[in-house]
Amino acid sequence: MTDREPTKNISGGDAGGGNEARFDPATAGTRAEAVVDRLGELYWTKTYGGRDAFECLVRTILSQNTSDTASQPAHDALVDRYSGDSADLVDALAEADQQTLAETIQSAGLYNQKSERIIAIAGVVREEFGGEAGFDEFVRDEDADIVRDRLLEMNGVGPKTADCVLLFAGGRGGVFPVDTHVHRIARRMGLAPADADHETVREYIERDVPGEKCGFGHTAMIQFGREYCKARKPACLDDPEACPLADRCDQVGVYPASGEVVDPSAAD
Repeated sequence: MTDREPTKNISGGDAGGGNEARFDPATAGTRAEAVVDRLGELYWTKTYGGRDAFECLVRTILSQNTSDTASQPAHDALVDRYSGDSADLVDALAEADQQTLAETIQSAGLYNQKSERIIAIAGVVREEFGGEAGFDEFVRDEDADIVRDRLLEMNGVGPKTADCVLLFAGGRGGVFPVDTHVHRIARRMGLAPADADHETVREYIERDVPGEKCGFGHTAMIQFGREYCKARKPACLDDPEACPLADRCDQVGVYPASGEVVDPSAAD
């Protein structure tokens, strides 16, 4: 079990900010909140916010369809090449040569597509917000729904990416980004309908989990998915007691008797 937040992670870690949060599991008002409280006891409890909004957006785009192990080197290489002591990262990327940027972020996969999108988004941010500072102010101070809608209008920004920017840069309470781990776990545990899409899962969790717990709930659920509730072989498949959340789970799509695991939407 991991008892602390990974340092190299979009959620921030020791290098990226976040403040320790306090909570009382005994006061959980919903099943989803009780699950998040248990995850907080297993891993970490932090509130987030304060990361540079544009860099957070770029970092999340780099993480799309790949792992932190692959995207982190790409992020580090991009920052090393394009972010100097006085340079505005938005300006540098808006004017970047696409092929050079693609080579720089190659480890993240889909590098041609991602480099094109990052350059285009940098141009939009520079024209509309004047650079990093203006974009930071927009993400942190404007109405969250307006920020989310504007982010979703940018090519390459989906709901999860927009929500990560709102959470980790904007510090917005009540935002629970849904990635593949959260989508799988919420439906497998019965916290959302088995056939729910990503947005429906988000609606259910944000409805049932207090806003101040959504940040650490998101990051801890991802860690739980990596360690216990894996897509093909969850810990409960061979030994129900191997999962620390077994008593909270409906095991939708998991059949220990036969050893079969299916997507919750295909469960009997």
